[in-house]
Order: sequence, then structure tokens, then C-alpha cells
Amino acid sequence: MLADKDRIFKNLYGLYDWGLEGARARGAWDGTKAILEKGRDWIINEVKASGLRGRGGAGFPTGLKWSFMPKQSDGRPHYLVVNADESEPGTCKDREIMRHDPHLLVEGCLIAGFAMGAHTCFIYIRGEFIREREHLQAAVDQAYAANLIGKNNVHGFDFDIIVHHGAGAYICGEETALLESLEGKKGQPRLKPPFPANVGLYGCPTTVNNVESIAVVPDIARRGAAWFAGIGRPNNTGTKLFCISGHVEKPCTVEDAMGVPLRELLDTHCGGVRGGWSNLLAVIPGGSSMPLIPAHDCERLLMDFDGTREFKSALGTAAVIVMDKSTDIIRAMARISYFYKHESCGQCTPCREGMGWMWRVLSRMAEGRAHKREIDMLMEVTTQIEGHTICAFGDGAAWPVQGLIRHFRHEIERRIDDYSANPHPEPVRVAAE
Repeated sequence: MLADKDRIFKNLYGLYDWGLEGARARGAWDGTKAILEKGRDWIINEVKASGLRGRGGAGFPTGLKWSFMPKQSDGRPHYLVVNADESEPGTCKDREIMRHDPHLLVEGCLIAGFAMGAHTCFIYIRGEFIREREHLQAAVDQAYAANLIGKNNVHGFDFDIIVHHGAGAYICGEETALLESLEGKKGQPRLKPPFPANVGLYGCPTTVNNVESIAVVPDIARRGAAWFAGIGRPNNTGTKLFCISGHVEKPCTVEDAMGVPLRELLDTHCGGVRGGWSNLLAVIPGGSSMPLIPAHDCERLLMDFDGTREFKSALGTAAVIVMDKSTDIIRAMARISYFYKHESCGQCTPCREGMGWMWRVLSRMAEGRAHKREIDMLMEVTTQIEGHTICAFGDGAAWPVQGLIRHFRHEIERRIDDYSANPHPEPVRVAAE
């Protein structure tokens, strides 16, 4: 388990004051000016050395991403954009940071903005987050009032933060769709290249980072890269917020070390699987867009980027969705498919047409009203969607279906056999129909 002294989010459960005074008592805004005085290159190299990888799902090295920004301005302003859209089902970590410890994010924005020469930061927050955006806006206002940010602030680096409210579109969590939305256009992903580091918000150099990625930066700068890199495994370093939901005794969001075994995570923080470990059916390790992992593999699953990849899944946002044996696994995947059908922006044909097709086939399979040959056909369609769209939305919608077929094909076939033996007179309405 992670030692208490190594925790970054000390007010994760909102037990203490979330305002500026409480944040300072927990160590925020301590020596921030001294950090900036060490220079842009020092900060970027420290973040690189820490091994911090993006906490929004893709896991791209944060320091490397920052280094893509031009060193010198060509006359265009540089922008930092924080992705606080957090629309991935099962994910509830960024909202806890913004609601209970928003000054970690505000301070992180200043340090990250300085490192990339960005004098303006936009925080794009999910429209449904009401208390979160109230607290975040209040924290930004407190930082302005204390002259910690703004023009001629105490840190000697002019820096503005604008909190922008989204309108509840899942696709706006994709970084280029987020930029389109910020510019007042339809939230549809852009073709890359050009990449945002060269042509981003308003055609200017831009870096988009997740809330958690930015919020841990002040602690890395204060405590040193070696401290952060010493937690977890090589290439999977640091602490991580895990959101555990579903069939556990006590669902929760908890900070623990990267690479913690799944069973230890569930038993220590959540009171274990409902009905005991033997009642476990499957786990989705990183939000609904990641392939599920069946119970027999969960015993050996380490919760980090490499550990989940070993079982043909991914860490994603570390939103652990636990399903016990009472779960209708096919219906659950059909419900997830409906969500992606609903949230597709419709720009790419494979995604626009494929999402609805997958949902309709899975809905029939949930009842057994299908043919066994359709299982392979469904798998083939997922491969025609995956990798053939402008953004990774198509991949994220195809992977849950692939995981279902890979591990629970026998359950689909059994249901088809049962229906053939006893056809229902009327189709049963399924999964959000």
C-alpha cells in the first residue's frame, strides 16, 4: 500500500477546507516562486525524469509532450488546455480533485504554463459538474485575489486561467474535439497532423493535459523526480487515483501506487468483491472503453499500463468496474455499445454506421435471437471500425465488444442455443432501447 507520507491528494474525501487557506496548510503554493526560478528546462526535465505518464487514458509521457511545444514564440501565444471533461463511464477522479483540492490543479496550471511559455490556461470542465466547477472557479478567484496568478503576480509570470463549461458531449474529451468546442464550433475531432503543439487552440501552439496529470506536477517539483519515480514499477511510476465501482462492498475513489495488484486494491479499499472473490465474473480495468478481463486473469492483474496490457486490455482512466456472477455480461456490453452509439460525433463513416450496427446485433445476442455465424461477423466489424477513424473513439467502442467475444463467446453461443430450443414469442426490450 501507498504510505500516507507519499499521498498527493490529501483532501480526496473533502474532510478538510478545500479553499486557499486549507490548501496552503496541506503544502500547496509552498515555494512555487522558487520552482519557477529554476527555469522552464528544469521543470520539463524533472517531469520527464519522474516518469509521469498522462492520467487521462492514453498514458503518453507528460514531460515529452511538454517538450514538443516551441521553445521560442513566433509571435503566436502559447496555450495550456486542461481536459476536465471526464465523461468516461465509471470514471470519477478528476471531479474529486476539483471539488475537494482545486488549488492543486490551479498551482499545477501555473507551473505547467510557465514550463511551456503559456500565459493563458483554459480549463474545459464537464457541464454536468456543478459543485466541481463552483469550487474550481472559487479557487481560481481566490488565487487571483491573493495575487498568485494574473498580471504582475507574486511569481513574476503573468498567467490567466479561464474556466470553460462544456455541454455534456463525451467526444469533447478527445483533445482536438475539445479544442473545436472551445473555439465555439461543433465538437468533432480534427485530422492530425498538424498536432496541437504546432497548430492547436485558435491556430496557436497548445498542450492539452488531464486534470490529474497537471495536479501532481507541483508535488513532483517540490519533492523531486526521484521520489515520484520511486513509487510503482519502471515505466509505470507514481501514485494514481483509482475509481472502483460495481459489485464491491464499498465503492470508492482511492489514491494508491501504480502497479498495485487488483485483488489487493479491491480487498484493502473496497472490502472485497460482493459475495467473495470466487463470485467475481470480470473486471473492466480502465473505464467502459477498455476490454474486460475475466476473473481467472484478475488474480495476477497488476494495475498499471504494462500490467493491464499483458491481458490485452489497458489502464485507461483506472476506473475499475467490477462485475460479479449476477451480471448479464452480454446485456452489459450491449448497454455500453448503446452509449457509444449515442455519443458518436458522426464524422467518420465506420464509427457512425458501425456503432448502431454493433448495438443492434448485441441486443439480439443478449436475448439469443442471433446466429452463431454472426459472432465472427461482429468481431470482423469491430476490426473494420478500430483504427479506421480520425480519433480513438472508434477503437474505444470496439474494444469492449472484442473483449466480450474473446472471453465470453461460450456465453453468447449458449444463449443462442437456449433461444433456439425455446424461442420467445415477443422480443424482450434490452439495454437502453
